[in-house]
Amino acid sequence: MSVRLTNVAKSFGAFNVIKDVSMDIPDGGFAVFVGPSGCGKSTLLRMIAGLEETSSGTISIEGQDVTQMEPAKRGVAMVFQNYALYPHLSVFENMAFSLRLARAPKEDVLRRVGEASRILQLDEQLQKKPSQLSGGQRQRVAIGRAIVRQPKVFLFDEPLSNLDAELRVQMRLELTRLHRQLGATMIYVTHDQVEAMTLADKIFVLKGGILQQAGAPLDLYDNPDNRFVAGFIGSPAMNFLPARISGQTDGMATLTLSEGEHTLEAPISQALEIGQEVEIGIRPEHFRLSDSGIKVNVEVAEELGDVSYLYARTVGGREVIVQRQGSRQRLDGTTVCLTADASKILVFDSEGQRLR
Repeated sequence: MSVRLTNVAKSFGAFNVIKDVSMDIPDGGFAVFVGPSGCGKSTLLRMIAGLEETSSGTISIEGQDVTQMEPAKRGVAMVFQNYALYPHLSVFENMAFSLRLARAPKEDVLRRVGEASRILQLDEQLQKKPSQLSGGQRQRVAIGRAIVRQPKVFLFDEPLSNLDAELRVQMRLELTRLHRQLGATMIYVTHDQVEAMTLADKIFVLKGGILQQAGAPLDLYDNPDNRFVAGFIGSPAMNFLPARISGQTDGMATLTLSEGEHTLEAPISQALEIGQEVEIGIRPEHFRLSDSGIKVNVEVAEELGDVSYLYARTVGGREVIVQRQGSRQRLDGTTVCLTADASKILVFDSEGQRLR
């Protein structure tokens, strides 16, 4: 079911946690709220669930205003970071708990728990206690408990943060399959932008309670609105170098780096001031080695087979990361020159806003 937030705000006393956030999540969409710790993403999720009151604005689900509605009547189910399973109950009873409370007929309980356990491959675990399960299995039980409620919207609050790296990858795949199988609307909170990029069909980037940008993962990756989004989305992160505007002709700006006086060009059509201080952004995979360009000293080279990462520093000591495909050449301790295609260079003003 579709979810719409209109000018939503949340304050704890004088502290504004969420500031005038509006967003639309379509029916069947997989939306991810992403941002650093303390940006307000979990608070926003809890407001949709009804676990936190809104200070102002409205929240609607399937066109119905649920802003003042009790959590149990909103048609949402939440999966928490710490699983929140009852340790003394079996997997079956944990998944059936909400149905038992609602006094659902025994046949419905058996059918719905059975369907959820088949989807999540928990058939053989139903009689076990949570303590007998792995972390990934416990998380699947928590998800199964949400599935049996047949909610309009699934809410996930950093559900994979307690799992090790390998399990996180596996659970990401399982969540993607689950979304396709159920066709339900899912809203997911994480501080991990890799999870956001791999799971979402729409990402909402938050910082300090303010929505910075929303869009499809690759749209945010290729066309960030500001320096924060550019630096947050992408792994390894985008490289930033200080520069100044030294010329502009026919929609192309000439940028002179503050370190080394090397010049680059980038497509910018809006009017600029000569001498204006800016910051250029170049993703690691968009750098290429050349005979001349930005001179850097390679401190560490990580060779990972089909890809390698060069961790280098400019003459002014600024760290730069370069991603190369298919290279086995050892460059540790060497000095190299870097350049990039003009179309791949992003430019940000002193306020961090993208110059286009």
